[in-house]
Amino acid sequence: MLSHPLTAGCARSPPAKRRNRFMRARSRRKIEMGRQVLEFNRLHPDTGPGFASAVARLQERLARADQLARQQYEGRSEVHAATARKRKLRQVMRSAHLDHLINVAQIASVEQPEVLEKFAFSADITTYLAFQTAAASMAAEAESRKEFLTKHGLSEEVVTALRNNLDEFETAVEQGAAGRLAHVGASAELITVSDDIVQVVKVMNGMVQLRYVNQPEVLAAWEAASSVFATPRPEKPVSGGSPTPVFPAPPGGGEARPAA
Repeated sequence: MLSHPLTAGCARSPPAKRRNRFMRARSRRKIEMGRQVLEFNRLHPDTGPGFASAVARLQERLARADQLARQQYEGRSEVHAATARKRKLRQVMRSAHLDHLINVAQIASVEQPEVLEKFAFSADITTYLAFQTAAASMAAEAESRKEFLTKHGLSEEVVTALRNNLDEFETAVEQGAAGRLAHVGASAELITVSDDIVQVVKVMNGMVQLRYVNQPEVLAAWEAASSVFATPRPEKPVSGGSPTPVFPAPPGGGEARPAA
């Protein structure tokens, strides 16, 4: 059997994961706020051209957010599927193909001691890339020394199967890279889209405040709809969030302050 177990690649650092989770959660809350504002408009329609234009922009941004959410999910699914496939292929190659080559090399080393070095795994093979490189090197060595190693029990069928599995492994690597790129790209654009939604709601806010200045119950519904629940920051987590209006009513007049 192989003497050095192979482990998965290095994981992203916990602080980076927390920051990413925080950014995703904040974007989701902004997008959900946009949906609430759209529902408010359905209940309190305004046919003015300026407001209608803002609503159309909000609808377009929310539709784009839905597309990106699907792309984000599909990209993540591709990464998970590729990782599972790489893990399975690596397990098979380690326990069957590479184990066979190493054992053949040990027998052949009696005649040619240097051959053993060509079929040895170093202790620092801890990533999929390192494993792929080492396994491909061993496959190439087996083919270049096929005549010699065959005398010591090398199976051509095992070498061929190893080559096929390495091709599948490369396909899984490419699949994972494409999925990761799609996921990262969608996540980054979702942040931009969520900020766009906040800006559109800012435009709508002034019109709503003027139109319903004498209807406090409608303004209260607007403030509830245009509120984003604050996301606890990863550095100082707190229990639960509190609603923060995107446009809280400023005391004694003045400019409204965005929540984020």
